[in-house]
Amino acid sequence: MAWYALSPRDPADPRWPLPDSPSITLKADDPQAARDKFSAAYPSRPFGTPGSPVADAGDSGFRNDPDALVVTPASAPPSPPAA
Repeated sequence: MAWYALSPRDPADPRWPLPDSPSITLKADDPQAARDKFSAAYPSRPFGTPGSPVADAGDSGFRNDPDALVVTPASAPPSPPAA
């Protein structure tokens, strides 16, 4: 398994679930598997409208717009500091 960095093609994309982090690094078999893991962890499916707040009613995530998510090979992320 290799490490992949995922980030939005447009840094200002409001669908990105981690506004304080420009990318996320995860381990996967290939770029498509990395996309699948990201979609499972961060479905980015907001509630409907204020008039109809229904969970998972929106389709504004990256799932239906694969070109909006950039997947690049990456090195292993650094270990967290010891507590």
